[in-house]
Amino acid sequence: MRNNLFKTWLCAVLLSLTFTSCDNDGYSVGDFGISWATVHTLGGTQSGPYYLQSDAYGSLWLSGNNVNSYVPTNGQRVIAMFNPLADNYEGYNMAVVLNWLTPVETKNIIQLTNDNVADFGNDPLVVYQGNMWVAGGYLNLVYQNFVWQTTAPTINLVYSADDALASDDYVHLQLLYKNSEGNTSYVTSENVSFDLSTIDLTDKKGIMLTMNSLENGEVELVINIENGVGGAVPAN
Repeated sequence: MRNNLFKTWLCAVLLSLTFTSCDNDGYSVGDFGISWATVHTLGGTQSGPYYLQSDAYGSLWLSGNNVNSYVPTNGQRVIAMFNPLADNYEGYNMAVVLNWLTPVETKNIIQLTNDNVADFGNDPLVVYQGNMWVAGGYLNLVYQNFVWQTTAPTINLVYSADDALASDDYVHLQLLYKNSEGNTSYVTSENVSFDLSTIDLTDKKGIMLTMNSLENGEVELVINIENGVGGAVPAN
């Protein structure tokens, strides 16, 4: 059972696991957490020390790191499993021992133009409403992807200039999925985070997301944002 916790497919659907402290001075040995997070490198280097900005627990200082194979990239999203050691550690929300980490595909939002519109497909996609949310300044998705034999499928979050000028309470974005030729019939869960820092969400209630659903065709989903988090609901 313990080994199953380290499988990627399980961590894709676990946003976090809560833990409780054994007393006011620290945590018990068996406490652990899982969270989506953003990597922040220190000292201006990609190979030096880094900390994690967890969506659920705030800033995590790595007092211990058992993930020696990971080369940090500033701004990359990850899913991390850790043991908490202490709260409010030298300016960080928590000191932890990092035990497991898997990178999440991290992408920027792209503006559609006449020059690049042909680069994006609009193939049917499976992503469930409960598996898309806003946290940590990112739109995060867990979607179903075909296992490929040649070229990997691609997924992108795009907007047009006209949508950017929409005067309602939502930012209008489109999710575009391009399947690859020669894919297999096997399906796996994939994770992706889209950086929302390039769009202005000031005074906006959330995101109006358009996508080509495998089950329902062209659909619009509303991702309401409150205090930096959100959940998708069908548009009226």
